[in-house]
Amino acid sequence: MPKVTQAHLDARRQQIIDAARSRFASHGFARTSMPDLVEASGLSTGAIYRYFKSKDQIVVAICEQTTNTLPGELTAASVREFLEHVRAAAREHDHARLVAQIYAEAAVSPALAAVVQRQLDELREAVAALLPGRERDEAERIAEAFVALCNGYAQQLAVRGDVDPGPFADALTAIIEG
Repeated sequence: MPKVTQAHLDARRQQIIDAARSRFASHGFARTSMPDLVEASGLSTGAIYRYFKSKDQIVVAICEQTTNTLPGELTAASVREFLEHVRAAAREHDHARLVAQIYAEAAVSPALAAVVQRQLDELREAVAALLPGRERDEAERIAEAFVALCNGYAQQLAVRGDVDPGPFADALTAIIEG
């Protein structure tokens, strides 16, 4: 019997994650069952359970694949470009709706909440690091407001659809510039 390569195993795992990401964004976590994920992925129930014991594990895997897309510096232009990227991800990949679903589930799942909290901590730290010349406390307060406003923008995208990032970029720039 031929041996299954690690690349094949990784591809199947990613296939499940991609199908779940799409399904969770369009139908929500609570309204997605494992049979729905079987259908969406094109794999068998056994194949999915080979990689994940539960939907919760799939959500954690989705979260762990999230990448930080912060700009290299926080200027008015880079902040606007960053929010346009968030807007494009919402429009093209339903990312804002997926994040809204993950946050809702994190509110009732301690394991997922721990993952989301770690990611928010890392994001705030990354924003604070982009504020050279600021006292640590001030940089942390700015980072807290920056992340909160970005999350608010993402929530608006999830609920309202395509939202102009201009007012959010202006508010973020004002926060950064003090």
